[in-house]
Amino acid sequence: MPWSNNEGGNGGSWKPSPGPWGPKPSGGPPPEFEEFLKRSQEKLKQWMPGSRGSGFGSRGLIGLVLIGAIAWLLSGFYTVGPNEVGLNRIFGRYTGKTSPGLNYNLPLPIGSVEKLPVTDRNTINIGFGVRSDARSPGQVQIDLPEESLMLTGDENIADVKFVVIWQIDPIHPEDYAFNMANQHETVKAVAESAMREVIGRGQIQRILTADRPKIEADVQGLMQGVLNWYKAGILVLQVQLQSVDPPEQVIAAFKDVTAAQQDQNRLRNEAEAYANRVVPEARGKAAAIVQEAEGYKVQTVAEATGQVSRFNQIYAQYKKAPEVTRERLYLETMERVLGGMNKIILDQSGQNQGVIPYLPLGALNGQASEGGRK
Repeated sequence: MPWSNNEGGNGGSWKPSPGPWGPKPSGGPPPEFEEFLKRSQEKLKQWMPGSRGSGFGSRGLIGLVLIGAIAWLLSGFYTVGPNEVGLNRIFGRYTGKTSPGLNYNLPLPIGSVEKLPVTDRNTINIGFGVRSDARSPGQVQIDLPEESLMLTGDENIADVKFVVIWQIDPIHPEDYAFNMANQHETVKAVAESAMREVIGRGQIQRILTADRPKIEADVQGLMQGVLNWYKAGILVLQVQLQSVDPPEQVIAAFKDVTAAQQDQNRLRNEAEAYANRVVPEARGKAAAIVQEAEGYKVQTVAEATGQVSRFNQIYAQYKKAPEVTRERLYLETMERVLGGMNKIILDQSGQNQGVIPYLPLGALNGQASEGGRK
């Protein structure tokens, strides 16, 4: 440290020079501390670029570069959330995906990371929209007829509103990130196209009543097939029909048609119940008639068989004594024929000419019967 003598004023007293930072204040640090500060300043100047000694300047530049490189490399660490998958890229080329937790990839501008929420469920409304209204506490539904009106297979128009729930495929998230642009609009277009195709194959009455679960399943399967063909990396979780109605202009007529169909079904059920009651009764009567006919057949055949057997027996006796058998047959026949008739006996022997003697057997039999009753 330079010192100078001051020969005036104080008569040979000396004062230190002010130094590089100006005059030293009274009560300042001791000379040893000042020397330490100067030595530190000199060393810092040696490490700075452009300072004296080219070797020391190069080392300083290298040190700064190393510090910057280390800081740049450390900036490549990143964290992936529990509902996310990270996609690593090097110079824009996909190199792989990372799981939740702490991961590393080369930082920008060489590498980049895209994080996708693969477990989040996304919802798309088709045929209607939802917006907030200051005049009402909740949200207001807005009809979108250009999306909801669809043509059925029997050339009717149906107003179909539905919701699609989907998520990113956790197995192939890179397809979602790199194969498609405007994923939300693509899913909406595929859903609307699939619903129009399914509705176009159906009949209006079944669409309005019984085919709702089948329509939801068919649309979901058709959507998933198209998105898989696109390699979109999207899973269709559910398709929910919100409402399926005829257009507002013809809804009254459709209600009348529905009421008529319900009456038709009621009358059909009543007719089927009547048929179920009458048909068994008719079948029972038919079975009884058939059984009576079978019995009559058996009886008639048995009688005929008996008569044939009797005739054969008589014929056998007739061949043995024709005159006796003939007389017997005649008497038996007369007995059978005249047994229940009124009989009058006339005497035609030729005696008592002019008077016809007769015996009224029938009258006598009647008087005998009355006398017996008395």
